[in-house]
Amino acid sequence: MKKLAALGKIHPEFFKKIVYPRLGKDDLSVILKPQAGIDFGVVNLGDKVMVLSTDPFYIARELGIEKATWFAIHILASDVAVSGIKPRYLAIDLNLPPEMTESEFVRMWKALDKECKKLGITVVTGHTARYAGCNYPFVGGATVFGIDKKEKLISPRARVGDLVIVSKGPAIETTGLMAAYFPKFLKEKYGAVFVKKAQDVYYQMSTIEDALITASVGGVTAMHDATEGGVLGGLFEIADHSQVGMRIYLDDMILQDEVQKTCACFGIDPYVSISEGTLLATVRKNKAASVVKALKKEGIPSSIVGVVTPKKEGLFVFKKNKKFKLDHPLTDPFWGKFEEYLKKRS
Repeated sequence: MKKLAALGKIHPEFFKKIVYPRLGKDDLSVILKPQAGIDFGVVNLGDKVMVLSTDPFYIARELGIEKATWFAIHILASDVAVSGIKPRYLAIDLNLPPEMTESEFVRMWKALDKECKKLGITVVTGHTARYAGCNYPFVGGATVFGIDKKEKLISPRARVGDLVIVSKGPAIETTGLMAAYFPKFLKEKYGAVFVKKAQDVYYQMSTIEDALITASVGGVTAMHDATEGGVLGGLFEIADHSQVGMRIYLDDMILQDEVQKTCACFGIDPYVSISEGTLLATVRKNKAASVVKALKKEGIPSSIVGVVTPKKEGLFVFKKNKKFKLDHPLTDPFWGKFEEYLKKRS
């Protein structure tokens, strides 16, 4: 029997062929349906819209319960924030592994409550149970909702002439997780001081602040969280959905030292590896510099890395005067390397 796909998200072409044509009953109130490369859906409520996004509730026990819960909430809320609408409500389904202790659950729920209060998110419904066959790190799933005025919605569609902005640079999640799980390998290569710096990247794994600041400036035509497939995979998805071309200049993109060295240690290409926390945005030319300035004011590094072009001009990446065609990465390298180093660690 043919396997569904490699580890990680299904390929966009498979999504378009199998999932997208079969979405149940048509409803005109749904103004943004599930689509490859789009982080959220939208329901029309008249003069307001409701934005929704669903993801696994991911608790990596090895990170520590509180730290893992912080990440789980920010993954969910980030995908609503890139719509320009602030996350507000949470519905959560917890299918707990049998080995989770009462103490661990209490710590997880207290951490969830604390972070939701910080973000202004209210839990409105859910389900909690323990089941055989459920395992860490996927202990359930959740949906975050946001409701606001229709004019605040950024329904993602890049336009020719827009400039492309990337916050924080590539492989943020790759660095945060590899440094947390496999510090021994980094310590052997770069020393203990570097390990601490690389592990601190963990708390950059959120685009909530990036997205809401960017949206507040105006002129934003699309935002996307660079998750699986990394920065280049995410830019491909924006261009594919918007039916445009792009010219992307990697030499203009921030590459944090901790990211560069961590990816080198584990043999990972940072530009196509999972990067929750990196915001990709297309912005009207006259607003792009203001977006970079606004992010910098809040301590978030970003840079203008390219331009949106007509579709007929294609998708291209430039690095050190070399030109490459931009294709969607078929498989994110993070998953294979993560599995490889889990075996080496044991």
